[in-house]
Amino acid sequence: MSANKADVVIVGGGIMGASAAFFLRQRGMSVILLERGLIGQQASGVNFGNTRRMGRPLEQLPLSNRARETWLKFKELFGADVELLLNGHLRLGFTSAHEERIAQYAQDAKDFGIGMQMLSKQALRERFPYLGPEVTSGCYAPNDGHANPRLAAPIIGRAAAREGAQVFENTEIVAVEKDGAEFRVTAADGRIFRAPVALITAGAWGDRISASFGEPVPMIVKAPQMCVTEPVPYAIGPTMGALTDVPEQSAYFRQVARGNIVIGGGGHEPVDMENRRACVNPRRTLIKLAQAPRVIPALKHLHIIRVWSGIEGYMQDSRPAMGPSARVPGLYYAFGFSGEGFQLGPGVGDVMAELIHTGATTTPIECYHIGRFAQQATQAA
Repeated sequence: MSANKADVVIVGGGIMGASAAFFLRQRGMSVILLERGLIGQQASGVNFGNTRRMGRPLEQLPLSNRARETWLKFKELFGADVELLLNGHLRLGFTSAHEERIAQYAQDAKDFGIGMQMLSKQALRERFPYLGPEVTSGCYAPNDGHANPRLAAPIIGRAAAREGAQVFENTEIVAVEKDGAEFRVTAADGRIFRAPVALITAGAWGDRISASFGEPVPMIVKAPQMCVTEPVPYAIGPTMGALTDVPEQSAYFRQVARGNIVIGGGGHEPVDMENRRACVNPRRTLIKLAQAPRVIPALKHLHIIRVWSGIEGYMQDSRPAMGPSARVPGLYYAFGFSGEGFQLGPGVGDVMAELIHTGATTTPIECYHIGRFAQQATQAA
């Protein structure tokens, strides 16, 4: 096929778009992958880096489990190390109500193979002696972990290109239209890309494209607040997150192999979508610095060496738009993962490649169909 035509055109080069391009090539389909900036530059590269399954909505766990299989084979599939550490995930509570919530989730999700272990205050002290005295209960998922989001999508994008995908970075898209039997995707510099199938993986900008096809979605755009400490001797092990009654007072953290501790939480900030700017509010960083020592008191001695943010799309019901269009044949969506897309990313790409290639998927995604928003609007009217 010519350089501007393929079986599938993908708009959005985050971890989902790059993964879909890779797995479509594995299935023998030609692919054009279009990215406004660099592969993985937006939400896929600025998130916390969790590859946890524990704590996800139950209907999301089959997709999360499918993604886990790809994470476990990441280097074999994509040819590079993503700094994956499978040291577990620990969800902690400060009150009896927190313990009840954690225990209920462990019971509800017991059949999904996560291997969660409820731990009493005494058991936590014996196993993780660095925890603070306010922590009263926890649940440990030994097979969860974390990876480096700055590496993941670019590695997958390079692997997709090696497999034969045409990858176009620094390509701003101004229009995605259906033109007869094909989609016509127009770049700001006048280049035109064509394919009978279009997959929209444009993250926080996905709703603009879906709305242009008559399928608006209730998306809110948020800027996560992230920071990282100076390196210290590796000691923590699992990724950690504590329940809180005030979401803005949350803090979760992970220690990378070189010793730095990445800290997330503390709420979100507004985004300047027109200029593609997301800013860090110093107050959010101070909140994290106040909350993290409740979990591990020793963290109060550390210095923050860098802060950052990004642009993430959150759906009103916290569920993504994933699957075929309800209105336009050949059009598919995978966006709006509401801050939980990093771990799911390779699984989403695999599922979308399967769906586009075969017309069906072995992993249930019906609850994510974009048609639900039109139904909700009709019911409300």
